[in-house]
Amino acid sequence: MRDGCRTLDEIEAAALGRQSLVLSEQEKRAIEQAHDFLCGAIERRQRIYGVTTGYGPLATTDVDPSQSALLQQNLVYHLCSGVGEPLSHRHVRAMMVARIASLAQGHSGANPLLVERLLAWLDADLVPLVPSRGTVGASGDLTPLAHLARALSGEGKVSLKGGDWIDSATAHRQLGWQPLVLKGKDAISLVNGTSTTAGIAALNTTGAQRAVKLSTLLVLLYAELLEGHREAFHPAIGALRPHPGQQQLHRWLWGLSATSTALIPWQSASAPLADMQHGIEQNRPLPQDAYTLRCAPQALGAAWDVVEQHAQTVRIELAAVTDNPLLFADDDLVLHGGNFFGQQLAFASDHLNNALVQMALYSERRIARITDPLKSKGLPAFMQPRDTGLHSGFMGAQVSATALVAELRSHAMPASIQSIPTNADNQDIVPLGTIAARRVSTSLSQLYDILAIEALVLAQGAELKDTHSLSHASQALYAWVRQYAPSLEQDRPLAEEIASVSAALADPASVAPLMALLASPEA
Repeated sequence: MRDGCRTLDEIEAAALGRQSLVLSEQEKRAIEQAHDFLCGAIERRQRIYGVTTGYGPLATTDVDPSQSALLQQNLVYHLCSGVGEPLSHRHVRAMMVARIASLAQGHSGANPLLVERLLAWLDADLVPLVPSRGTVGASGDLTPLAHLARALSGEGKVSLKGGDWIDSATAHRQLGWQPLVLKGKDAISLVNGTSTTAGIAALNTTGAQRAVKLSTLLVLLYAELLEGHREAFHPAIGALRPHPGQQQLHRWLWGLSATSTALIPWQSASAPLADMQHGIEQNRPLPQDAYTLRCAPQALGAAWDVVEQHAQTVRIELAAVTDNPLLFADDDLVLHGGNFFGQQLAFASDHLNNALVQMALYSERRIARITDPLKSKGLPAFMQPRDTGLHSGFMGAQVSATALVAELRSHAMPASIQSIPTNADNQDIVPLGTIAARRVSTSLSQLYDILAIEALVLAQGAELKDTHSLSHASQALYAWVRQYAPSLEQDRPLAEEIASVSAALADPASVAPLMALLASPEA
């Protein structure tokens, strides 16, 4: 595949502008071969959808090859009908990375100059203004990708290096480029694919993977502050219920908790019952904990399974060719089909969204228990140790976490089952995968806000107890949080600190030291 962008992490790095995307010589040859094959088919006046015919239900119209550039331009024009706020900078870059990956397979017929220009846009950090709404994901992401095609042609608005929106023609002049003239199959190769959904889904995958890992670290600190039983993390429990995610969580939690003296240690032999005068002895210590502690491997393990299933779907999609028609130069074939239909990504995104909502709920329940003095094993109400009542600590932040969960639940209706026929019933079923992927992105952002609140609360709890008794992982997590927010000794506004910690948790570079904890031998 590509020299510079093979894994989801590398795709994220390219989308964030932290790594260049480079095509292999094999991919360059494949792009040229497909384009040469297309040019030959056009010269032979072969009937090819979208190249020598109209579009959608108008494909009954044959179009002379001499009208190629106008046909491609009109495709872009009629599809540039997106509405709503623009997609984020990183989402547009991810869309471009995904589109290049598809074109580089050598079955689309796009001009090699088009692919080179897309790579140059990434290197220059030039992104088009792409409205976020207006695609049903059926013939791929026609509408958002059309706005990319328009900008490549020197029209519409673009942003250079994250700056203000300017005319695309102006940006071309600044960079010394001539706008592209799309012809042949250039426009339809650009717009007829799932790349908007796939790009956003790729970023959702890596963000969700980190969210599960961060939740694992938070759960461990939470369990230590509540003096939980380490026994629940024992890998032998997972061995009897061999879901991969649950087993992974057992390994992480068991390994990371090995250095903790705050947890009740596991003993292979249980203590014998005390002598009982009347056959019972009441008010003995509980031998096991509430579910937010005891079921952590099961709850987060199930989420990890969903994230990994989503990741596999995205990996397959990013290695796929998703436009129409498809060119097979070696076999002298042009095949018309439906690889642009984004149902797999739609289903995977909706499934992931459910897991993220549940993770948010789980985090909020941890916050609720640890800030409740009736349940928090001696910790003060809302983590406010001084003049409690005069100061309210994290009371408001806990309410914000609850509100975020309620909002997430209200947006949990699956998008993938909302098919509405369109396009004169040519697109009589549609997957709506882009809506699903965008919703996951929103849910992920709100989940990180909740995890940020939890991180601030637990860091406060770590200070109120003996941090030396905590595991090495929890001590590292505490120190990491303190880089972004000081201890809460008296009430102050927390909005900015929550936002700062949330942004840091979502940034792969910022949390790299925390991610390394789960890659260590002890984990």
